[in-house]
Amino acid sequence: MTSASASAADIWLPFAAEEVDGLPEGLNYRFWDGGREYPADPSDCAFYVVPYMKGPEVAVRPLEAMKAVQVVQTLSAGIDHVEPGLGLLPAGVRLCNAKGVHEASTAELALALILASLRGFPGFVHGQDKEEWRSGFYPALADKSVLVVGYGSIGAAIEDRLAPFECARVVRVARSARATARGPVHAIDELPALLPEADVVILSTPLNPSTQGLVGPAFLAAMRDGALLVNVARGAVVDTEALLSELESGRLRAALDVTDPEPLPAGHPLWHAPHTLITPHVGGSTSAFLPRAKRLLAGQLTRFAAGEPVGNLVLTTG
Repeated sequence: MTSASASAADIWLPFAAEEVDGLPEGLNYRFWDGGREYPADPSDCAFYVVPYMKGPEVAVRPLEAMKAVQVVQTLSAGIDHVEPGLGLLPAGVRLCNAKGVHEASTAELALALILASLRGFPGFVHGQDKEEWRSGFYPALADKSVLVVGYGSIGAAIEDRLAPFECARVVRVARSARATARGPVHAIDELPALLPEADVVILSTPLNPSTQGLVGPAFLAAMRDGALLVNVARGAVVDTEALLSELESGRLRAALDVTDPEPLPAGHPLWHAPHTLITPHVGGSTSAFLPRAKRLLAGQLTRFAAGEPVGNLVLTTG
């Protein structure tokens, strides 16, 4: 599109436009963060920024009416929450993700989960509540073999933060094999040979048909006794029942920022599974989110207004 046609476009943002530095002038900015009432007629929207962490029902709700939309921009690295509505969109709509926004926060949490689980922090918190001095000898991350399953930008950011911890090795896995400056990335079909060698397995994959239920009985059975599974991807990447079986037997440990189902309902056995640490899907929800998200939107909308290709393109509807 040309900059002239962009100048009349409605832009739906989940932030007030005056809070986002660097937005181009001449666009009609509409604030919508998932409320019942729309800020304007959805049929006039040309660029839709999906409200963050409001779930698929909110994300998809206006799509069918967005007959003129040209770009759908998520504020998450994953796009699974908007995929159910893609068939409602006209052909040629560009779907973009938030690559570059969540790497720092999610990688931080991955390391926090690993260290807290290995060093026994949940037990220390319970001990403090009961005024008990729970000293002992605990595993270290140093000298451990770590397997990163899902070596995209978040997986690479996790390895950046693993570097100072003197791990024995970090093994990388992605959909297909490739070379990187750090070393090889193995194809996902090599997992059966790699899992038995890992002390810590970190999941940072997107959720799609090829990864849904990836961590099932066979995957878990291939992990070595006492290994730690860390999930900062999506809950449905893991077969919850299969994981529960391994946790309740005491063979594996888990540190989970995401679960299936999610939110995890009261009374679910995963809450009290042994050697399990759960955080409530807060991998990207930190003070680092807003400045990075706003920079992303300013850059994307500047390119859009100038008629230039937008970045972070995941797919174009057909």
